[in-house]
Amino acid sequence: MLTGLAPLVSGNTRLLILGSFPGVASLAAQQYYGHPQNRFWTILQAIWPSCAMPTGINSYKIRSEWLLDRGLGLWDVYAACEREGSLDSSIRKPQVNDFSQLRNWCPGLQAIAHNGSESFRHARHTQRLGLPVYRLPSTSPANASWSFERKLAAWREVFEQHGLTDKQ
Repeated sequence: MLTGLAPLVSGNTRLLILGSFPGVASLAAQQYYGHPQNRFWTILQAIWPSCAMPTGINSYKIRSEWLLDRGLGLWDVYAACEREGSLDSSIRKPQVNDFSQLRNWCPGLQAIAHNGSESFRHARHTQRLGLPVYRLPSTSPANASWSFERKLAAWREVFEQHGLTDKQ
């Protein structure tokens, strides 16, 4: 049984991005979206172009603070599961995270966005919080049917609706 990552949230979190479960590279690095071909961090840089994304030593810690400072939080739908490899289709015996404490952890939470279809399959759990819930195209390299530009447009639209772009 694999165990996922702790939520990356703060009292400042307005939009929570929920993935399904960290891939092999992310679990090994203990970092959200740790696979170098995942487009998550590239999309954030495109949404927030006026703020250079931190790189180098300790960059994940700094990048985490960078997104938290902008009102974004990260977590996954699954707390644990069995899986070989990184594909969502290989997930077995998943255990869904308990979302009941989200409002306490993130009193300013305005919305939840699911990163990909596997995460969105569990939208019923997040809809119980009474917040807007969105389905975003997966940033995974396995989602090759969506171009980067198309993914970016969908992500930017949700960020704009909640005041999380450089324009606002």
